Amino acid sequence: MKFKENIKFKLSLIFILTVVALYFIFSKPVKLGLDLQGGMSITLQVDVNKVIELKYQNLAKDIENILTKNGIKVLEAKAEGTKGVVITLLDPTKLEKALNILREENPVIDVNTQNGALFVKFKEWEIKKIKDQTVKQAIETLRNRIDEFGTLNPNIARKGEDRILVELPGVVDPERAKAIIGRTAQLEIKEVVDTAFSKEELLKKYPNGIPEGTEILEGVEQKIQGKKIKEWYLVKKEPIITGDMLKDARATIDNRGKPAVNFELTSEGADKFGEATAKMIGKRLAIVLDNKVMSAPVVRSRISASGQITGDFTSEEAADLAIVLRAGALPAPVYILEESVIGPTLGKESIEKTVKAGIAALILVGIFMIWRYAISGFISIIALFFNGLFLWAAMVALDVTLTLPGIAGIILNIGMAVDANVIIFERIKEELRKGMTLRVAIEEGFKRAWDAIFDAQVTTLIAAFVLFQFGTGPLKGFAATLSIGTIISIFTALYLTKVFIDLILGGKKQLKYAF
Repeated sequence: MKFKENIKFKLSLIFILTVVALYFIFSKPVKLGLDLQGGMSITLQVDVNKVIELKYQNLAKDIENILTKNGIKVLEAKAEGTKGVVITLLDPTKLEKALNILREENPVIDVNTQNGALFVKFKEWEIKKIKDQTVKQAIETLRNRIDEFGTLNPNIARKGEDRILVELPGVVDPERAKAIIGRTAQLEIKEVVDTAFSKEELLKKYPNGIPEGTEILEGVEQKIQGKKIKEWYLVKKEPIITGDMLKDARATIDNRGKPAVNFELTSEGADKFGEATAKMIGKRLAIVLDNKVMSAPVVRSRISASGQITGDFTSEEAADLAIVLRAGALPAPVYILEESVIGPTLGKESIEKTVKAGIAALILVGIFMIWRYAISGFISIIALFFNGLFLWAAMVALDVTLTLPGIAGIILNIGMAVDANVIIFERIKEELRKGMTLRVAIEEGFKRAWDAIFDAQVTTLIAAFVLFQFGTGPLKGFAATLSIGTIISIFTALYLTKVFIDLILGGKKQLKYAF
Protein backbone atom coordinates (compact mmCIF):
# COMPACT_ATOMS: atom_id res chain seq x y z
CA MET A 1 0.00 0.00 0.00
CA LYS A 2 2.80 2.37 0.97
CA PHE A 3 4.67 1.54 -2.28
CA LYS A 4 1.61 2.44 -4.38
CA GLU A 5 1.07 5.72 -2.52
CA ASN A 6 4.73 6.60 -3.03
CA ILE A 7 4.45 5.91 -6.78
CA LYS A 8 1.30 8.04 -7.02
CA PHE A 9 3.03 10.98 -5.34
CA LYS A 10 6.06 10.72 -7.63
CA LEU A 11 3.86 10.45 -10.74
CA SER A 12 1.92 13.53 -9.59
CA LEU A 13 5.18 15.48 -9.23
CA ILE A 14 6.29 14.42 -12.73
CA PHE A 15 2.88 15.41 -14.11
CA ILE A 16 3.08 18.89 -12.50
CA LEU A 17 6.63 19.41 -13.81
CA THR A 18 5.51 18.34 -17.29
CA VAL A 19 2.57 20.80 -17.27
CA VAL A 20 4.88 23.64 -16.12
CA ALA A 21 7.44 22.72 -18.80
CA LEU A 22 4.76 22.70 -21.53
CA TYR A 23 3.50 26.08 -20.31
CA PHE A 24 6.96 27.65 -20.72
CA ILE A 25 7.53 25.98 -24.09
CA PHE A 26 4.25 27.23 -25.55
CA SER A 27 4.26 30.65 -23.83
CA LYS A 28 7.22 32.00 -25.79
CA PRO A 29 9.85 30.74 -28.25
CA VAL A 30 13.43 30.05 -27.24
CA LYS A 31 15.83 32.85 -28.16
CA LEU A 32 18.08 32.11 -31.10
CA GLY A 33 21.70 33.26 -31.26
CA LEU A 34 23.46 35.15 -34.02
CA ASP A 35 24.58 31.98 -35.78
CA LEU A 36 21.01 30.65 -36.01
CA GLN A 37 18.83 33.66 -36.88
CA GLY A 38 21.38 35.93 -38.54
CA GLY A 39 22.42 39.41 -37.47
CA MET A 40 25.68 41.25 -37.06
CA SER A 41 28.88 40.89 -35.08
CA ILE A 42 31.11 43.87 -34.27
CA THR A 43 34.48 43.99 -32.53
CA LEU A 44 35.14 47.41 -30.99
CA GLN A 45 38.32 48.91 -29.61
CA VAL A 46 37.99 51.31 -26.68
CA ASP A 47 40.38 54.26 -26.83
CA VAL A 48 41.47 53.96 -23.19
CA ASN A 49 44.43 56.29 -23.82
CA LYS A 50 41.97 59.14 -24.35
CA VAL A 51 40.65 58.60 -20.83
CA ILE A 52 44.16 58.51 -19.37
CA GLU A 53 44.98 61.79 -21.18
CA LEU A 54 41.86 63.39 -19.67
CA LYS A 55 42.74 62.01 -16.22
CA TYR A 56 46.20 63.60 -16.48
CA GLN A 57 44.64 66.94 -17.53
CA ASN A 58 42.40 66.85 -14.45
CA LEU A 59 45.34 65.74 -12.30
CA ALA A 60 47.34 68.78 -13.46
CA LYS A 61 44.55 71.09 -12.26
CA ASP A 62 44.20 69.22 -8.95
CA ILE A 63 47.95 69.37 -8.27
CA GLU A 64 48.06 73.10 -9.02
CA ASN A 65 45.20 73.66 -6.52
CA ILE A 66 46.85 71.49 -3.84
CA LEU A 67 50.20 73.25 -4.11
CA THR A 68 48.62 76.72 -4.19
CA LYS A 69 46.68 75.94 -0.99
CA ASN A 70 49.98 74.94 0.62
CA GLY A 71 51.65 78.25 -0.30
CA ILE A 72 53.64 76.92 -3.29
CA LYS A 73 53.12 78.95 -6.46
CA VAL A 74 52.97 77.00 -9.74
CA LEU A 75 54.41 78.52 -12.89
CA GLU A 76 52.98 75.83 -15.17
CA ALA A 77 51.09 72.54 -14.76
CA LYS A 78 51.11 70.70 -18.06
CA ALA A 79 49.76 67.25 -18.97
CA GLU A 80 51.91 65.41 -21.53
CA GLY A 81 49.47 63.02 -23.19
CA THR A 82 49.55 59.60 -21.52
CA LYS A 83 53.07 60.08 -20.13
CA GLY A 84 52.21 62.16 -17.06
CA VAL A 85 52.17 65.73 -15.73
CA VAL A 86 55.06 68.20 -15.57
CA ILE A 87 54.82 70.81 -12.79
CA THR A 88 57.13 73.84 -12.96
CA LEU A 89 57.31 75.86 -9.75
CA LEU A 90 57.88 79.59 -9.49
CA ASP A 91 60.38 78.89 -6.70
CA PRO A 92 62.51 75.79 -7.53
CA THR A 93 63.84 75.65 -3.95
CA LYS A 94 60.42 74.37 -2.86
CA LEU A 95 60.63 71.23 -5.04
CA GLU A 96 61.30 68.91 -2.12
CA LYS A 97 58.44 70.35 -0.07
CA ALA A 98 56.04 70.05 -3.03
CA LEU A 99 57.18 66.48 -3.66
CA ASN A 100 56.42 65.46 -0.05
CA ILE A 101 53.02 67.19 -0.07
CA LEU A 102 51.92 65.41 -3.25
CA ARG A 103 53.07 62.01 -2.02
CA GLU A 104 51.02 62.46 1.16
CA GLU A 105 47.95 63.90 -0.58
CA ASN A 106 47.63 61.39 -3.42
CA PRO A 107 48.67 57.73 -2.88
CA VAL A 108 47.88 56.69 -6.47
CA ILE A 109 50.66 58.76 -8.06
CA ASP A 110 54.43 58.53 -8.35
CA VAL A 111 56.22 61.89 -7.98
CA ASN A 112 59.84 62.54 -8.99
CA THR A 113 62.01 65.52 -9.81
CA GLN A 114 63.10 65.91 -13.42
CA ASN A 115 65.12 68.81 -14.94
CA GLY A 116 64.22 71.19 -12.12
CA ALA A 117 60.51 70.33 -12.28
CA LEU A 118 58.13 67.77 -10.78
CA PHE A 119 57.14 64.83 -12.94
CA VAL A 120 53.94 63.08 -11.84
CA LYS A 121 52.38 59.91 -13.22
CA PHE A 122 49.82 57.38 -12.06
CA LYS A 123 51.09 54.14 -10.54
CA GLU A 124 50.87 51.10 -12.82
CA TRP A 125 48.05 49.51 -10.82
CA GLU A 126 46.05 52.75 -11.00
CA ILE A 127 46.47 52.94 -14.80
CA LYS A 128 45.33 49.33 -15.06
CA LYS A 129 42.34 50.14 -12.86
CA ILE A 130 41.40 53.16 -15.03
CA LYS A 131 41.58 51.07 -18.20
CA ASP A 132 39.54 48.27 -16.64
CA GLN A 133 36.83 50.62 -15.37
CA THR A 134 36.67 52.39 -18.73
CA VAL A 135 36.03 49.15 -20.65
CA LYS A 136 33.48 47.97 -18.05
CA GLN A 137 31.65 51.30 -18.24
CA ALA A 138 31.69 51.15 -22.05
CA ILE A 139 30.14 47.66 -21.95
CA GLU A 140 27.40 48.85 -19.59
CA THR A 141 26.66 51.92 -21.73
CA LEU A 142 26.52 49.82 -24.91
CA ARG A 143 24.16 47.36 -23.20
CA ASN A 144 21.85 50.24 -22.19
CA ARG A 145 21.88 51.65 -25.72
CA ILE A 146 21.14 48.32 -27.34
CA ASP A 147 18.31 47.66 -24.88
CA GLU A 148 16.83 51.05 -25.81
CA PHE A 149 17.35 50.27 -29.51
CA GLY A 150 15.11 47.22 -29.07
CA THR A 151 17.50 44.51 -30.25
CA LEU A 152 16.58 41.23 -28.62
CA ASN A 153 19.16 39.22 -26.77
CA PRO A 154 22.45 40.95 -27.57
CA ASN A 155 25.71 39.36 -26.54
CA ILE A 156 28.21 41.93 -25.24
CA ALA A 157 31.49 40.58 -23.93
CA ARG A 158 34.98 41.81 -23.25
CA LYS A 159 37.82 40.62 -25.51
CA GLY A 160 41.28 41.11 -24.09
CA GLU A 161 42.33 44.36 -22.44
CA ASP A 162 40.54 47.01 -24.49
CA ARG A 163 38.21 45.28 -26.96
CA ILE A 164 34.50 44.52 -26.85
CA LEU A 165 32.56 41.95 -28.87
CA VAL A 166 28.97 42.95 -29.69
CA GLU A 167 26.66 40.39 -31.29
CA LEU A 168 23.20 41.54 -32.36
CA PRO A 169 20.93 38.68 -33.48
CA GLY A 170 18.11 39.60 -35.84
CA VAL A 171 19.30 43.15 -36.66
CA VAL A 172 17.75 44.28 -39.94
CA ASP A 173 19.49 47.66 -40.20
CA PRO A 174 23.26 47.18 -39.58
CA GLU A 175 24.20 50.79 -40.44
CA ARG A 176 21.77 52.23 -37.91
CA ALA A 177 22.98 49.78 -35.25
CA LYS A 178 26.62 50.78 -35.93
CA ALA A 179 25.74 54.48 -35.64
CA ILE A 180 24.12 53.93 -32.24
CA ILE A 181 26.90 51.68 -30.94
CA GLY A 182 29.86 53.76 -32.13
CA ARG A 183 28.65 57.21 -31.15
CA THR A 184 30.40 58.64 -28.10
CA ALA A 185 27.43 60.97 -27.40
CA GLN A 186 29.30 63.39 -25.14
CA LEU A 187 26.83 66.22 -24.58
CA GLU A 188 28.09 69.61 -23.37
CA ILE A 189 26.51 73.05 -23.21
CA LYS A 190 29.04 75.88 -23.55
CA GLU A 191 29.00 79.65 -23.73
CA VAL A 192 29.58 81.09 -27.22
CA VAL A 193 32.25 83.83 -27.35
CA ASP A 194 32.29 84.54 -31.10
CA THR A 195 31.20 83.04 -34.46
CA ALA A 196 32.11 83.14 -38.15
CA PHE A 197 31.19 81.28 -41.33
CA SER A 198 34.65 79.73 -41.68
CA LYS A 199 37.47 78.76 -39.36
CA GLU A 200 39.91 81.03 -41.18
CA GLU A 201 37.58 84.02 -40.80
CA LEU A 202 37.28 83.33 -37.07
CA LEU A 203 41.06 83.03 -36.61
CA LYS A 204 41.63 86.33 -38.45
CA LYS A 205 39.73 88.09 -35.67
CA TYR A 206 42.42 86.97 -33.22
CA PRO A 207 45.84 87.61 -34.81
CA ASN A 208 47.57 87.00 -31.47
CA GLY A 209 45.77 83.71 -30.90
CA ILE A 210 42.38 82.89 -29.44
CA PRO A 211 41.78 83.85 -25.79
CA GLU A 212 42.97 81.45 -23.11
CA GLY A 213 40.32 79.00 -21.95
CA THR A 214 38.53 78.95 -25.32
CA GLU A 215 38.41 76.61 -28.30
CA ILE A 216 37.08 76.60 -31.85
CA LEU A 217 34.32 74.09 -32.70
CA GLU A 218 32.68 73.26 -36.00
CA GLY A 219 28.92 73.60 -36.37
CA VAL A 220 26.60 71.30 -38.29
CA GLU A 221 25.54 72.26 -41.80
CA GLN A 222 22.09 73.85 -41.88
CA LYS A 223 19.74 74.93 -44.64
CA ILE A 224 18.75 78.60 -44.44
CA GLN A 225 16.63 79.99 -47.30
CA GLY A 226 17.62 77.10 -49.52
CA LYS A 227 21.35 77.55 -48.91
CA LYS A 228 23.58 75.26 -46.91
CA ILE A 229 25.47 77.23 -44.26
CA LYS A 230 27.94 76.11 -41.65
CA GLU A 231 29.04 78.26 -38.70
CA TRP A 232 32.23 78.00 -36.68
CA TYR A 233 32.14 78.83 -33.00
CA LEU A 234 34.64 80.16 -30.50
CA VAL A 235 33.38 78.77 -27.19
CA LYS A 236 34.58 78.58 -23.60
CA LYS A 237 36.32 75.28 -22.93
CA GLU A 238 34.69 74.80 -19.54
CA PRO A 239 31.13 73.51 -20.11
CA ILE A 240 28.21 74.93 -18.16
CA ILE A 241 26.68 71.45 -17.88
CA THR A 242 27.53 68.01 -19.30
CA GLY A 243 25.59 64.90 -20.32
CA ASP A 244 25.99 63.27 -16.93
CA MET A 245 23.48 65.85 -15.62
CA LEU A 246 20.88 64.60 -18.10
CA LYS A 247 17.76 62.94 -16.66
CA ASP A 248 15.83 62.17 -19.86
CA ALA A 249 15.86 62.75 -23.62
CA ARG A 250 12.99 62.26 -26.08
CA ALA A 251 12.53 62.76 -29.82
CA THR A 252 10.08 65.57 -30.62
CA ILE A 253 9.22 68.25 -33.22
CA ASP A 254 10.64 71.79 -33.06
CA ASN A 255 8.78 75.04 -33.83
CA ARG A 256 9.68 74.65 -37.53
CA GLY A 257 7.98 71.27 -37.65
CA LYS A 258 11.31 69.43 -37.91
CA PRO A 259 12.53 66.49 -35.78
CA ALA A 260 14.44 67.54 -32.65
CA VAL A 261 15.37 66.17 -29.22
CA ASN A 262 14.06 67.54 -25.94
CA PHE A 263 16.22 66.94 -22.89
CA GLU A 264 15.51 67.23 -19.18
CA LEU A 265 18.15 67.90 -16.53
CA THR A 266 18.67 66.58 -13.03
CA SER A 267 18.04 68.96 -10.12
CA GLU A 268 21.79 69.65 -9.87
CA GLY A 269 22.01 70.32 -13.60
CA ALA A 270 18.92 72.52 -13.56
CA ASP A 271 20.35 74.68 -10.75
CA LYS A 272 23.69 75.15 -12.55
CA PHE A 273 22.02 75.80 -15.91
CA GLY A 274 19.53 78.25 -14.42
CA GLU A 275 22.25 80.20 -12.61
CA ALA A 276 24.39 80.42 -15.77
CA THR A 277 21.62 81.37 -18.22
CA ALA A 278 20.30 84.08 -15.88
CA LYS A 279 23.63 85.90 -16.49
CA MET A 280 23.66 85.20 -20.24
CA ILE A 281 20.46 86.78 -21.52
CA GLY A 282 21.10 88.01 -25.08
CA LYS A 283 24.12 85.73 -25.51
CA ARG A 284 24.30 82.41 -27.38
CA LEU A 285 24.67 78.91 -25.95
CA ALA A 286 26.35 76.15 -27.92
CA ILE A 287 24.77 72.72 -27.59
CA VAL A 288 27.78 70.50 -28.32
CA LEU A 289 27.60 66.82 -29.13
CA ASP A 290 30.87 64.95 -29.62
CA ASN A 291 32.78 68.23 -30.13
CA LYS A 292 30.36 69.44 -32.80
CA VAL A 293 27.92 72.32 -32.26
CA MET A 294 24.42 71.03 -33.05
CA SER A 295 22.70 74.36 -32.42
CA ALA A 296 23.44 77.69 -30.76
CA PRO A 297 20.26 79.40 -29.58
CA VAL A 298 20.16 82.90 -28.08
CA VAL A 299 19.23 82.96 -24.38
CA ARG A 300 16.01 84.98 -24.11
CA SER A 301 15.30 84.23 -20.45
CA ARG A 302 16.51 82.07 -17.57
CA ILE A 303 16.50 78.38 -18.55
CA SER A 304 16.67 75.66 -15.90
CA ALA A 305 15.20 72.17 -16.13
CA SER A 306 15.04 71.46 -19.87
CA GLY A 307 16.26 72.34 -23.35
CA GLN A 308 16.07 71.30 -26.98
CA ILE A 309 18.64 70.06 -29.51
CA THR A 310 17.72 71.06 -33.06
CA GLY A 311 19.46 70.30 -36.33
CA ASP A 312 18.92 68.85 -39.76
CA PHE A 313 17.68 65.53 -38.33
CA THR A 314 15.46 62.88 -39.82
CA SER A 315 12.87 61.34 -37.46
CA GLU A 316 15.05 58.22 -37.14
CA GLU A 317 18.19 60.26 -36.37
CA ALA A 318 16.35 62.23 -33.68
CA ALA A 319 15.07 58.99 -32.13
CA ASP A 320 18.57 57.45 -32.19
CA LEU A 321 20.13 60.58 -30.66
CA ALA A 322 17.57 60.44 -27.85
CA ILE A 323 18.51 56.78 -27.28
CA VAL A 324 22.25 57.45 -26.93
CA LEU A 325 21.66 60.47 -24.70
CA ARG A 326 19.35 58.51 -22.39
CA ALA A 327 21.80 55.60 -22.21
CA GLY A 328 24.68 57.96 -21.42
CA ALA A 329 27.92 58.90 -23.11
CA LEU A 330 30.62 56.34 -23.68
CA PRO A 331 33.55 56.96 -21.32
CA ALA A 332 35.93 56.89 -24.29
CA PRO A 333 35.70 56.82 -28.09
CA VAL A 334 35.25 53.36 -29.62
CA TYR A 335 36.40 52.25 -33.06
CA ILE A 336 35.09 49.38 -35.14
CA LEU A 337 37.90 46.90 -35.83
CA GLU A 338 35.89 44.07 -37.37
CA GLU A 339 32.31 43.62 -38.46
CA SER A 340 30.40 40.83 -40.13
CA VAL A 341 26.78 40.32 -41.10
CA ILE A 342 25.34 36.80 -41.00
CA GLY A 343 22.27 36.15 -43.12
CA PRO A 344 19.31 34.15 -41.74
CA THR A 345 19.73 31.61 -44.56
CA LEU A 346 22.98 30.36 -43.04
CA GLY A 347 21.24 30.05 -39.68
CA LYS A 348 18.35 28.12 -41.25
CA GLU A 349 20.74 25.66 -42.87
CA SER A 350 22.59 25.23 -39.56
CA ILE A 351 19.35 24.49 -37.70
CA GLU A 352 18.23 21.95 -40.31
CA LYS A 353 21.56 20.11 -40.22
CA THR A 354 21.84 20.04 -36.46
CA VAL A 355 18.20 18.96 -36.01
CA LYS A 356 18.84 16.07 -38.41
CA ALA A 357 21.98 15.18 -36.46
CA GLY A 358 20.00 15.29 -33.20
CA ILE A 359 17.23 13.06 -34.56
CA ALA A 360 19.79 10.60 -35.95
CA ALA A 361 21.60 10.51 -32.58
CA LEU A 362 18.33 9.93 -30.73
CA ILE A 363 17.29 7.08 -33.05
CA LEU A 364 20.67 5.34 -32.89
CA VAL A 365 20.84 5.69 -29.09
CA GLY A 366 17.26 4.38 -28.83
CA ILE A 367 18.00 1.33 -30.98
CA PHE A 368 21.12 0.54 -28.96
CA MET A 369 19.37 0.91 -25.58
CA ILE A 370 16.40 -1.28 -26.54
CA TRP A 371 18.73 -3.92 -28.07
CA ARG A 372 21.03 -3.91 -25.04
CA TYR A 373 18.54 -3.49 -22.17
CA ALA A 374 15.15 -4.52 -23.56
CA ILE A 375 12.22 -3.13 -21.48
CA SER A 376 14.42 -0.96 -19.27
CA GLY A 377 16.11 0.39 -22.42
CA PHE A 378 12.68 1.49 -23.69
CA ILE A 379 12.03 3.17 -20.32
CA SER A 380 15.32 5.08 -20.67
CA ILE A 381 14.12 6.43 -24.04
CA ILE A 382 10.92 7.71 -22.39
CA ALA A 383 13.10 9.35 -19.70
CA LEU A 384 15.21 10.86 -22.48
CA PHE A 385 12.10 12.42 -24.02
CA PHE A 386 11.28 14.06 -20.69
CA ASN A 387 14.92 15.16 -20.40
CA GLY A 388 14.63 17.06 -23.68
CA LEU A 389 11.25 18.53 -22.66
CA PHE A 390 12.54 19.84 -19.32
CA LEU A 391 15.78 21.12 -20.90
CA TRP A 392 13.91 23.14 -23.52
CA ALA A 393 11.53 24.56 -20.90
CA ALA A 394 14.45 25.52 -18.63
CA MET A 395 16.16 27.36 -21.50
CA VAL A 396 12.99 29.38 -22.15
CA ALA A 397 12.42 30.08 -18.43
CA LEU A 398 16.04 31.14 -17.83
CA ASP A 399 16.17 33.22 -21.04
CA VAL A 400 19.08 31.18 -22.41
CA THR A 401 20.10 31.89 -26.00
CA LEU A 402 20.25 28.86 -28.26
CA THR A 403 23.36 28.87 -30.45
CA LEU A 404 24.82 26.32 -32.84
CA PRO A 405 27.30 25.10 -30.19
CA GLY A 406 24.33 25.10 -27.81
CA ILE A 407 22.56 22.56 -30.04
CA ALA A 408 25.77 20.52 -29.95
CA GLY A 409 25.54 20.71 -26.15
CA ILE A 410 21.97 19.35 -26.29
CA ILE A 411 23.06 16.46 -28.52
CA LEU A 412 25.96 15.75 -26.17
CA ASN A 413 23.46 15.80 -23.30
CA ILE A 414 21.55 12.94 -24.97
CA GLY A 415 24.63 10.76 -24.73
CA MET A 416 25.33 11.87 -21.14
CA ALA A 417 21.75 11.20 -20.00
CA VAL A 418 21.82 7.71 -21.52
CA ASP A 419 25.29 7.12 -20.06
CA ALA A 420 23.83 7.59 -16.55
CA ASN A 421 21.15 5.00 -17.35
CA VAL A 422 23.78 2.58 -18.66
CA ILE A 423 25.66 2.81 -15.34
CA ILE A 424 22.44 2.15 -13.39
CA PHE A 425 21.35 -0.77 -15.57
CA GLU A 426 24.75 -2.43 -15.42
CA ARG A 427 24.70 -2.17 -11.61
CA ILE A 428 21.24 -3.76 -11.56
CA LYS A 429 22.45 -6.58 -13.82
CA GLU A 430 25.35 -7.21 -11.43
CA GLU A 431 22.87 -7.58 -8.55
CA LEU A 432 20.70 -9.92 -10.60
CA ARG A 433 23.73 -12.11 -11.36
CA LYS A 434 24.26 -12.42 -7.59
CA GLY A 435 20.82 -14.06 -7.38
CA MET A 436 18.82 -11.12 -5.99
CA THR A 437 15.18 -10.59 -6.91
CA LEU A 438 14.37 -7.96 -9.54
CA ARG A 439 12.89 -5.51 -7.01
CA VAL A 440 15.90 -5.76 -4.64
CA ALA A 441 18.33 -5.56 -7.59
CA ILE A 442 16.67 -2.33 -8.80
CA GLU A 443 16.96 -0.71 -5.35
CA GLU A 444 20.59 -1.76 -4.91
CA GLY A 445 21.54 -0.86 -8.48
CA PHE A 446 20.29 2.71 -8.12
CA LYS A 447 22.02 3.12 -4.74
CA ARG A 448 25.36 1.83 -6.01
CA ALA A 449 25.21 3.86 -9.23
CA TRP A 450 24.63 7.18 -7.41
CA ASP A 451 28.28 7.94 -6.51
CA ALA A 452 29.63 7.24 -10.00
CA ILE A 453 26.92 9.30 -11.71
CA PHE A 454 27.20 12.20 -9.26
CA ASP A 455 31.00 12.42 -9.60
CA ALA A 456 30.84 12.35 -13.41
CA GLN A 457 28.12 15.01 -13.61
CA VAL A 458 29.82 17.34 -11.10
CA THR A 459 33.08 17.31 -13.10
CA THR A 460 31.04 18.13 -16.23
CA LEU A 461 29.34 21.01 -14.41
CA ILE A 462 32.72 22.40 -13.31
CA ALA A 463 34.00 22.31 -16.91
CA ALA A 464 30.77 23.96 -18.13
CA PHE A 465 31.07 26.69 -15.47
CA VAL A 466 34.65 27.49 -16.55
CA LEU A 467 33.56 27.67 -20.21
CA PHE A 468 30.66 29.97 -19.32
CA GLN A 469 32.81 32.20 -17.12
CA PHE A 470 35.72 32.69 -19.50
CA GLY A 471 34.22 31.90 -22.90
CA THR A 472 32.45 34.31 -25.23
CA GLY A 473 29.38 34.12 -27.46
CA PRO A 474 29.03 30.59 -28.88
CA LEU A 475 31.07 29.00 -26.07
CA LYS A 476 28.69 30.47 -23.51
CA GLY A 477 25.77 28.95 -25.44
CA PHE A 478 27.43 25.52 -25.35
CA ALA A 479 28.24 25.85 -21.64
CA ALA A 480 24.69 26.98 -20.80
CA THR A 481 22.93 24.05 -22.50
CA LEU A 482 25.53 21.59 -21.20
CA SER A 483 25.20 22.72 -17.56
CA ILE A 484 21.38 22.89 -17.59
CA GLY A 485 21.21 19.53 -19.41
CA THR A 486 23.60 17.95 -16.90
CA ILE A 487 21.47 19.00 -13.91
CA ILE A 488 18.28 17.79 -15.62
CA SER A 489 19.88 14.49 -16.65
CA ILE A 490 20.70 13.76 -12.98
CA PHE A 491 16.99 14.23 -12.19
CA THR A 492 15.70 12.16 -15.13
CA ALA A 493 18.24 9.34 -14.66
CA LEU A 494 18.00 8.93 -10.88
CA TYR A 495 14.43 10.01 -10.20
CA LEU A 496 12.24 9.82 -13.29
CA THR A 497 13.75 6.58 -14.64
CA LYS A 498 13.42 5.04 -11.17
CA VAL A 499 9.73 5.97 -10.99
CA PHE A 500 8.96 4.38 -14.39
CA ILE A 501 11.00 1.24 -13.60
CA ASP A 502 9.21 0.90 -10.24
CA LEU A 503 5.88 1.41 -11.99
CA ILE A 504 6.49 -1.20 -14.72
CA LEU A 505 8.97 -3.63 -13.16
CA GLY A 506 8.99 -2.93 -9.42
CA GLY A 507 6.16 -5.29 -8.49
CA LYS A 508 7.76 -8.30 -10.20
CA LYS A 509 10.23 -10.70 -8.62
CA GLN A 510 11.72 -11.77 -11.95
CA LEU A 511 11.17 -10.83 -15.61
CA LYS A 512 13.14 -12.27 -18.51
CA TYR A 513 13.41 -9.17 -20.69
CA ALA A 514 13.57 -6.57 -17.90
CA PHE A 515 17.29 -5.82 -18.44
